[in-house]
Amino acid sequence: MLSGWQEYFSEARDQHGRFPYASSVQARYGFVALPVVNYYFDVLKTAVEHTTGRPLHPRTWGPGAPFAAFISHDLDNLRSAWKAPAKAALRTGRLVDFGRQLWQHWTHPDAWDNIEAVAAATAQYGARSTFFVLPAHRPGADGTPNADYQLTARLWRQLAKLAKQGHELALHASIGTANNFTQFDAERQRVLDAEWCGNRFHYLRWEPRLTPSILNQAGDSYDSTLGFAEHFGFRNSYCHPFYPFDFQHNQPYSFLEIPLNVMDATLHHPNYLQLGPDEILPALTPMLVEVEKFGGVVSVLWHNQNFDPVNTANGPQQFHEIMSWLRGRGAAFLTGTEIWAQFPAA
Repeated sequence: MLSGWQEYFSEARDQHGRFPYASSVQARYGFVALPVVNYYFDVLKTAVEHTTGRPLHPRTWGPGAPFAAFISHDLDNLRSAWKAPAKAALRTGRLVDFGRQLWQHWTHPDAWDNIEAVAAATAQYGARSTFFVLPAHRPGADGTPNADYQLTARLWRQLAKLAKQGHELALHASIGTANNFTQFDAERQRVLDAEWCGNRFHYLRWEPRLTPSILNQAGDSYDSTLGFAEHFGFRNSYCHPFYPFDFQHNQPYSFLEIPLNVMDATLHHPNYLQLGPDEILPALTPMLVEVEKFGGVVSVLWHNQNFDPVNTANGPQQFHEIMSWLRGRGAAFLTGTEIWAQFPAA
């Protein structure tokens, strides 16, 4: 499970080229929210303690924190909050409302142009977020959308301000990069001066026979793509960061993987789970308790557009409920680079 064997040797892929949750062992036996590999390691730990007569103490994070939380935001859309209500107004013949939406679009900042507010929302918990920035504006070759914005001077200034506040910036590599080193490296070169050392692929695209070698060749410090879009939990059945396994060379890759456990879209989406707003935290809590039990890292992705107050399904209230739970349990909020620094390569 930890090595990714099941997806490396499987031909199953979804419309985005991803290994589907439905084809996984976790789905078949219903243990996606259990870090099974950690339980196996715990058996080994008990055996070693019994043999040596010495206790093996669990890892702690920060000043005695029992587990860690990696909070991140993929910046896919900054300019499109107006589109859905405008289309709805036009479709139903509410021309005045349609005109109002257009006027607000041209004269006011978009509701999703909110990265400073997102940073403030996490900072109130003593947390610093990691913002994954998508450099590509045009759709991918298959028509899948990339960013609805461009990296303007104004946006660069906003991002620089976040970095000065202690938040982290990382690459959100665009459609096609997970299968093409040249394209991936070109995007890295665009942000090379910014010294971003982390990555997450757009749409969580990941081809297990190719993508890890691209990251390895590029020299990235860490990635945080490996999670199931369809369900929260543990894609590799492990609640700690790890160095992925290179099946071709029978050794670990040089980049650290910080698995993705929770994505906002997973929780409420027509194609994924359809949890009610009051069901989200109760559904996640058993999984979060497992991470706490093993002193692991829980990775939470909340897109900036889902901080829009009009979103009551998987919006700011649900994010704050998760953050309050994590803070109440003493989690250490760390950026990807801070986590990477605690896992030196062999």
